[in-house]
Amino acid sequence: MFFRQLSAPGSSLSYLFGCGGLCKAVAVDVVAGDEEWFVDEASKAKSAITHVIDTHVHADHYSGGRQLAQRVGAQYCLHASARINFPCLLLNDLDTIVAGNVQIMVLHTPGHTEDSVCLLVTDMRRGPEPWFLLTGDTLFVGGVGRPDLARQEHEMAGKLFDSLHRKLLTLPDYLEFFPGHQAGSVCGSGLSGKPSSTLGFEKRCNPLLAIKDKQEFIRMITATIPPCPAEMDKIVQFNTAA
Repeated sequence: MFFRQLSAPGSSLSYLFGCGGLCKAVAVDVVAGDEEWFVDEASKAKSAITHVIDTHVHADHYSGGRQLAQRVGAQYCLHASARINFPCLLLNDLDTIVAGNVQIMVLHTPGHTEDSVCLLVTDMRRGPEPWFLLTGDTLFVGGVGRPDLARQEHEMAGKLFDSLHRKLLTLPDYLEFFPGHQAGSVCGSGLSGKPSSTLGFEKRCNPLLAIKDKQEFIRMITATIPPCPAEMDKIVQFNTAA
């Protein structure tokens, strides 16, 4: 299995990974303008990109996901609850995407947005246990996703608490995760510059995960929301338009 992480402007993190043996690859959270990097890296790995996934409709950057998918003949994927005006492969909770010996389980984790997903990745050649988790804007190193982009911050903060505690934090402590952003992003507060962590470390050191009372979590997270992304409405329009 091969794995690549790309740091993009705006402190966004994108991913390309897949099965080198069977020449299949998956791209996640592609930022517009970075499409050539994905094409080049897939070529180096002698693999065809079969799926391009956005972990949610982004509000802080223009997505290059659809353009990359069209360019390489891959399926573009979003969660079924995404409010979009174009056809794509709609994902649901616990769906599995197969790319050679790599299996990706979709975990619907609403909270940052209603359509947010995390991706649990297993290399079946190594064994049946998951190898890593891509958390999008649900869980960051040192923080969690902001819940206010749909302008229903208290309701979404409650959903985020449930997604974290009922899904992500029930996974093994040793599991390494890779988020959609690092320090400098406006998609959460308190983010670390470290590009990955483990669930066990975050359970011990992430201050928002230490809050076990749901109402206290809602109060804390809604009190520390950073300013909205610049041109947010324009970006969302671009990312959802036909």
